[in-house]
Amino acid sequence: MKGQTETPGRWNLKAIGTAYETGKVAQIKREMNKYNIKILGISESRWTGNGITTTNSRNTIIYSGREDNNHREGVAIVMTPTAKKSLIEWGPINERLITARFNGRYAKTSIIVCYAPTNDAEVEQKDTFYQKLQKAIDKIPTHDVLLIIGDLNAKVGSLNEGREKTMGKHGCGTINNNGERLVDICEMNNCVIGGTIFTHKKINK
Repeated sequence: MKGQTETPGRWNLKAIGTAYETGKVAQIKREMNKYNIKILGISESRWTGNGITTTNSRNTIIYSGREDNNHREGVAIVMTPTAKKSLIEWGPINERLITARFNGRYAKTSIIVCYAPTNDAEVEQKDTFYQKLQKAIDKIPTHDVLLIIGDLNAKVGSLNEGREKTMGKHGCGTINNNGERLVDICEMNNCVIGGTIFTHKKINK
């Protein structure tokens, strides 16, 4: 199995503000400590441009955002000092995609953090996102563990007949267009939608 599409370290900042706002980086640090998260993917960070920075708490943040100084979208990866030592390389793609590759004990791990267009977005915008995501996947070395994390803005539902290798029966809601796109790209790349495999309380889905 090449990869899966979730990890404990994924956070969408929409509900609490954005990493761009004063104080949010400190809040992220507290949450990482609370849940013992070493690598955290951030969706909707709203930072512009791309780069790498170190916080006062010695965490490292790599980020990719818009180039027009418009504080919308944006993705980032926050790493503890220990995780930073394992970082091999990283690459900003655009305001919706960023990649990073890490050394591991048994295998190297490649992470793609995503912030997909909403289900109501224009078809062309969604096509472009998934084309760029596929290009990023194609560049991942064959033997790496692949994690695709972030906010895919998709509902895949619970009906997995004919898709048992890609998803379980514990998805949320009824599959929508973004869900169809997510399932399709996972099938193409031998990935599993991890959030559908195990039973969760509805409030946590």
